Amino acid sequence: MRLVFIRHGESQAQENRIVSGHDTCTGLSGRGREQAQALRDRLLRTGELRDATAVYTSLMQRAVETAETIAPAVGGLRASLHCHWCEQHPGEGEGLSWDEFDERYGVFDEGAARDVVRAPGSESVEMFVARIEQAVLDVTARHQQGETAVVVCHGGVIGCALEVLGGVPFGTLVRYVENTSITELIRADDGRWLLARLNDHAHLL
Repeated sequence: MRLVFIRHGESQAQENRIVSGHDTCTGLSGRGREQAQALRDRLLRTGELRDATAVYTSLMQRAVETAETIAPAVGGLRASLHCHWCEQHPGEGEGLSWDEFDERYGVFDEGAARDVVRAPGSESVEMFVARIEQAVLDVTARHQQGETAVVVCHGGVIGCALEVLGGVPFGTLVRYVENTSITELIRADDGRWLLARLNDHAHLL
């Protein structure tokens, strides 16, 4: 089985340096739409995800738009939306600027202080990783060897997935990857997950 993670294109929130969640994500920036289109064109040309059997995405508009843009290149499949693929929930920090968020809730190494909830109602790293672990278990239980599942999601989600599947602790070796990059893991016959590619953004170069 192939489990392919694609980070969304650049968002308006990213461009404007806003901490966004379900309620404040306003979708892709102009650059983000161009990135998603470049990925779609690449995938159409190469056919590397033509055999996808399912596509999943988060509830955040930036991920939904990216999934819709690349749909013709991933079997024309309509993405299934689930909150468990969303970025780390910001709680009461949602809608603040990045600077305001840091000033109000402090800055610390979340990878080291994994059980600390930064803003009221937000997720600690431990909570975030646990959510993604359950999401991965649900998807991998739903698909058999030989299938390809595509998840259009967020940089933090990919960091969590690398911990869950590859044993790389969140925030140590890899946390964020480039917008619209591809990270792929393959499940071997013995059940181990092998990293096939990481942060593949050749279409943006």
